[in-house]
Amino acid sequence: MINKSLFLFGFLVLSGVFISSCGEKNSKRITQNKPVTVPVLELKSKSINLPQTYICDIQAVQYVEVRAKVEGYVDKIFVDEGQFVKKDQPLFQLSSFEFKEMVNRASATLYQAKAEGNAAKLEVERLKVLVDKDIITSSELELAKSKLAVAEANITEAASLLSNAKNMLSYTTIKAPFNGIVDKVPFKTGSLVTAGDLMTNITDISEVFAYYKVNENEYLRYMREKIQQGDNAETAIKELSLILSDGKYYRHKGVLETMEADFERGTGSIAFRVRFPNPNGLLKHGATGKIEMTNEMKDVFLIPQKSTFEVQDYNYVYLLNSENEVKVESFRPIKRFDVYYVVDNFKPGDRIIFEGIQQVRDGVKVEPTPITEEEAYDNLVKRNQNTESNYLSCLNCL
Repeated sequence: MINKSLFLFGFLVLSGVFISSCGEKNSKRITQNKPVTVPVLELKSKSINLPQTYICDIQAVQYVEVRAKVEGYVDKIFVDEGQFVKKDQPLFQLSSFEFKEMVNRASATLYQAKAEGNAAKLEVERLKVLVDKDIITSSELELAKSKLAVAEANITEAASLLSNAKNMLSYTTIKAPFNGIVDKVPFKTGSLVTAGDLMTNITDISEVFAYYKVNENEYLRYMREKIQQGDNAETAIKELSLILSDGKYYRHKGVLETMEADFERGTGSIAFRVRFPNPNGLLKHGATGKIEMTNEMKDVFLIPQKSTFEVQDYNYVYLLNSENEVKVESFRPIKRFDVYYVVDNFKPGDRIIFEGIQQVRDGVKVEPTPITEEEAYDNLVKRNQNTESNYLSCLNCL
């Protein structure tokens, strides 16, 4: 009896274990065959204004190096660095004694030449009377006329020497070529300067130029849009913004005026020039910033970056067909815009897996949960905020 009881008990235990094992296998098989539930975003075409920034170099509308034209000592400095000056306002005075003496000598030479010329002229008139009366031959008159011509040439030469001497004297007073601001003054009073030495720079920053470069594709897109817009293009190119080095926007808008004639061979880029008003003198020559242009893009789609993955320079996304089967689709983004990729090779109504792409693969069937564009954006913004918060927390721990 005891042996039968033990046998029955062992049989029941083994049967329970076998049944339990089979139940677990069946449960796993059921779980594996159940489709994964994933949030799905339906794509809609739209038109967006996509901002594009370019690093720019800011230059004054006029920038001139003021150099000495003659050699001399600096007698006086009439201005200070950073001072605003007007056109023809004296900046520096060089020693002028030698040049004044040159003017005096040239003046005396001219006076002498004029006196000799008057004498030669009177001689010609006197001999002409005698020739008319047949008192002397005409050869003597011709000789007197030759002397008069030499005297007149001497007058012209002397006048030229005097003009040159006066110019040299005027060069000792260095004046502003236009209204502008004085830059650094390297020489001090008493310094010896030679012809060609840099005395200072004058910059006119009442307006400034901002130069930025674009590649050939961007140039072609700009030119095609300009041709399509026609007369309206003049209004569009007056809305360019300037972002300063501190990240703040400059209060005045710029006007795209012109571009260079050729592409640079090394970089394949071409420079555009934008003019900005500068009434308060905030912008300085040599400063840097960024030009922001707004490009309107029509019939494009916004793909969340978190919904994509990249393999060998190609971006991929998971599409769903009408039977909710997953299909891998490749794309090349036009631009990155905030937390999205801007693309144009999709159709309205296409459905993509918003998140959970690690749980699926090509060809599997999923259980879609529709998500709106607003919900998707809120999710993306919240995710970025959490990432930034975690990053800051890590920094505080250091």
